[in-house]
Amino acid sequence: MNVAICDIDKKNGEELAAQIGASARFYELDIADELQVTRTVEKVIEDWHKIDILVNNAGITNDRLLIRMNKADWDRVLEVNLTGTFLMTKATARYMMKQRYGRIVNVASVIGITGNFGQANYAASKAGIIAFTKSCAKEFAGRNINVNAVAPGFIKTRMTDAIPDEIRQNYLKLIPLNRFGEPKDVADLIVFLVSDEAAYITGQTICVDGGIVMQ
Repeated sequence: MNVAICDIDKKNGEELAAQIGASARFYELDIADELQVTRTVEKVIEDWHKIDILVNNAGITNDRLLIRMNKADWDRVLEVNLTGTFLMTKATARYMMKQRYGRIVNVASVIGITGNFGQANYAASKAGIIAFTKSCAKEFAGRNINVNAVAPGFIKTRMTDAIPDEIRQNYLKLIPLNRFGEPKDVADLIVFLVSDEAAYITGQTICVDGGIVMQ
């Protein structure tokens, strides 16, 4: 398949597109900017003629105790994580509805299920994504568009690399499989959810967390 990579980090996005090769193109995008989202989706349609799959994977943190959290701390996390998911889904779904086919996967977090100390803004944004996923799944099902969410636990990324080692070890004690997840663990589930093998799955939130959350 052809891959459209959208990222506010131009250097990272261009490097990733180069690694994938000719089947990938990079589009610089601030996912919280509605006009940029609309124009980017239109450009992807112009370049590739259709969009079959959307993976909403942009996310940030800005951790702070609630009593020390200001409105700007709250707003930016919600804008990127939740509003960005809304904007991309809205812009993309109109094309999927016309072609009567689509697969959407929203990346939530186990924190959106459990909550977490110092992450009220992040937890709220990810819980919102879970509820948003269910609503979209019901709205789009009649047009053969499946919408699901994945909820990663502690995955080794640039974001988690910044966490102090002592805190990382405390997290590890909570994981029954006794290891941190790899990005591939999440990617493999997403690949399944957008495949024909998952055609009868929609509106679900699946945890990829080594057993932290058992529903």
